[in-house]
Amino acid sequence: MLNKVIIQGLRLYAYHGVMEQEQKVGAYFMLDVEIDTDFTGAMANDNLNGTINYATVFGTIKREMAIPSKLLEHVAGRIAKAILAEHVAAQAVRIRLLKENPPMGADCEGAGVEVVVKK
Repeated sequence: MLNKVIIQGLRLYAYHGVMEQEQKVGAYFMLDVEIDTDFTGAMANDNLNGTINYATVFGTIKREMAIPSKLLEHVAGRIAKAILAEHVAAQAVRIRLLKENPPMGADCEGAGVEVVVKK
């Protein structure tokens, strides 16, 4: 059985961007994360060991977001690979990463990328 562990609407401040100003000033980023896994054990036994702890996933995300990168593609891919490496029960990770109010001369809530990485 395939299930999902989800973190939605995570908002973090970080220093990602191609422009020097983005790297110095930083911006807010929004993340949605879905992790494909089988947590039928947790459904049956009410035990955290049978699933992926989203608090530890948050720790992984926070750590990777703290590493400045030019491209959101790089950040999202790095986060997905780290989640897969640190959580053996994870089968695939989907990450949507948006920069709020990006400096591109347009009035928009955010711009970014979505990546899917599978084992």
